[in-house]
Amino acid sequence: MTTHSIDFRIYYEDTDAGGIVYHARYLAFAERARTEAIRSQGMPAASLLTDFGLVFVVHDATINYRIPLKLDDIVTVTTRLLDQKAASCRLEQVFTRGEDFCARVDVVLACVKAEDGRPARFPPLWRDLLRRLAAEE
Repeated sequence: MTTHSIDFRIYYEDTDAGGIVYHARYLAFAERARTEAIRSQGMPAASLLTDFGLVFVVHDATINYRIPLKLDDIVTVTTRLLDQKAASCRLEQVFTRGEDFCARVDVVLACVKAEDGRPARFPPLWRDLLRRLAAEE
């Protein structure tokens, strides 16, 4: 089991006039990092829909900001599984710039049927895939 880390550069489009990253952009970076974390485990997120008719939806997200990210920074987003239930999972995504802790996103994803939005259990393949994103104790 392992966490997943990915680097992103902060571009002008991510910032306000003062060169500080917009608060909502953290959610976009977190989404990209989650998608790449899943892909790193051997499965594109789109296959949940094509193979099973299921999708992830954000049920809850909390952001804790500590140090602002700025234009041209390289930010590392580290994703790890904190908890997994039959039809949902909780992930932590930590944003760092070098050694600096910049922000943390705590997100709960629900697995739902694409056709009607009703909760659905993760298929065993996906349950196992997500479990691999848990940090080693």
